[in-house]
Parts: sequence; C-alpha cells; structure tokens
Amino acid sequence: MMEVGPVVDRKAWDAAVAASGGHLLQSWAWGELKSLFGWSALRLAVSDAGRTVAGAQVLFRRLGPVSLAYVPRGPWGDLRDVAVVRLLLGAVHDAARRRRAIFLKLEPPLTDEPTNLEWVAALGFRPSAQRVQPVSTIVVDLTADLATISARLKPKWRYNIGLAQRRGVTVRAAGLADVPAWYRLMQITGRRDGFPLHPEAYYRQFLSLLGPAARLLLAEHQGVLLAGIAVTAFGPQAIYMYGASGDEHRNLMPNHLLQWEAIRWAKDAGCREYDLWGIPDEVGQAGGAEPSAGPIDGSESELAGVYRFKAGFGGQVVRMVGAWDYAYSEPMYWLYRTALPWYRRLRLRGQG
Repeated sequence: MMEVGPVVDRKAWDAAVAASGGHLLQSWAWGELKSLFGWSALRLAVSDAGRTVAGAQVLFRRLGPVSLAYVPRGPWGDLRDVAVVRLLLGAVHDAARRRRAIFLKLEPPLTDEPTNLEWVAALGFRPSAQRVQPVSTIVVDLTADLATISARLKPKWRYNIGLAQRRGVTVRAAGLADVPAWYRLMQITGRRDGFPLHPEAYYRQFLSLLGPAARLLLAEHQGVLLAGIAVTAFGPQAIYMYGASGDEHRNLMPNHLLQWEAIRWAKDAGCREYDLWGIPDEVGQAGGAEPSAGPIDGSESELAGVYRFKAGFGGQVVRMVGAWDYAYSEPMYWLYRTALPWYRRLRLRGQG
C-alpha cells in the first residue's frame, strides 16, 4: 500500500533522490541553503511497501499573511505512475494550503516534449512566464573516455585550453578561505555583465552545506587570481553553477581551462553528464541538439556571449518544460502576477 508523508532523515532523502536521477535542487543541502535565505523546506515522499518511489522538496516563502510554494526541478522519482504523482501532489497541495500559499510553482525535470507538456497540464498546472531556473541549457555527455570528450570540443576550445596550460595558468581546488577573493571577482563580473549577485554569505553557505558535492575551482597565473567557478556533483549529474573572471589577462583563456578541469572532476566523481546551466531560450526554442559557436541570429540576449562560450564544449542543447503554476486563490494569483512586475520596475527606477 502506498503512503505519503514528510521525510526527516537526510541520508535517506538524498539517497532516494540520487538513486532516482533527481536534481541537485531537490537535495537536502539545497533546501538547507534556501532555508538560510528566506525560505523554508518541506520534504514529502511516497513509499510503496517500504520503498521510496517519488518525492518533492517544496520551498515556501512568506509574504505577510500568505506565502509562495515552489518545487525546483521536481518532483523526482516514478513520475509516469499517475497514482504516485497524484498522491504526492495531493500532499503538496494540502501543505501549501495550510501555509496559505497563493500558488504552487513547479519546474519539473522534464524535457520540452508534447507528452511532457500534456502531463503537467493534466495535473491542473498552467504555463508561467515567471521562471526561476534556466529553461534551455547545454549538457555534455561524460559517459565516454576523456579523449573522446576532448575530441568533441570545438578545435578552438581545445587550442585555448592548451594555450592556458602552456602560458602557465594553473587550476586548484579552493576552500572557504578563498571565498572573499572569489567573491570580489564575482562583483567585477556582475558589474561588467550586468547580472545580480547573492550576498557573499550565500556562496559560503553553498560550499559549506554541499560539502564534497561542491567544488570551487580557481584559475591563477603567477600568483594572481584570474577566474573561478563553482560546480556540483549530485547523483548522475554535475552542474556548472556560478562563475567569475577578472578584467585582466583574459587572453590567457583561464575560463576554458576551468571548464575542462570541471569536466574532468565531474567524470572522476562518477557523473554521466555535465550541465553548463543556462543559455538563451531562443536557442532551445529553435530546436536541434547541436549547438553552434557562432552568433545567435536576431538575438540581443545578454546571454549570447555566454552561449557562444558554452557551445564550444561539445554538448547537446536541451530544453525543459519550464515553469508551471497551480493557483489556490485566483484573485490573489492575479494580483501577484500583476503587482510583482510593477514593483520590480518601480525598484529599478528608484535605483537609477
């Protein structure tokens, strides 16, 4: 007989998520991290004859007397079993209503295919333009040997990796003591490329809570820090989560070498794929698995340069189903969707 209920055992939770191929954002540590920065985590799982078959880590954020509910890259497990999914989501809905959630946002770990879109819609969810995680990305297959993985790189990328090595760029695994220096690079990158940052404490907690599942790699040249990236390895998947580089010595190609070392680390960790975590969605919408290192036709996306860089590492373009909402209060849901963009525009004008 199937049962659903909360899980309080961290090891049991992570083992079940990883065994099912579940995402890092459904890991216990990710819930802990978000709980330190304004969210609270509830972990629900379905068991059948004592075996965990599916689950969802639900994040809640208070907004005065109400709240928001969010399942990042979940649920996980046997999602093709309708009875399992409905039992799990029933428990999620009950928990969300008890917390007076306006709506539940789901970003399932499903690719953008008609059957998957129909699956989410049949559960009562509607597509949402307010996405949190990347919809389109590039994923590198790590199941081959390193020589084959290297051969799949664009020739210029292999050259740049060798150039960085020949010119004396080194990459090392860093620790918490290196976070302040890396964060200064993050601030430089944020100003240069126009993206927002978490506070420094967030990245410190990210590395601390994920422990061996996270790696901070720093590229240096003659004692000078040039660039750094944070990557994770959870279950079968490694992810490039955060990156930063300085304005100087970019001709030494530290970022190419960093990504190659991250790929090597991920393969050594037993991962089967390396997710480069985010490219312009128009690439995914255009269809086709093979990325191009050339320009994006007609795109003014701020991620265009990021895409060109990631496209050189021999991966495949993957597009997910995106964000879907389940409203518990239609008037409040309408107000939230209407007021939030207005509030954000007002804040931006006030900061100008």
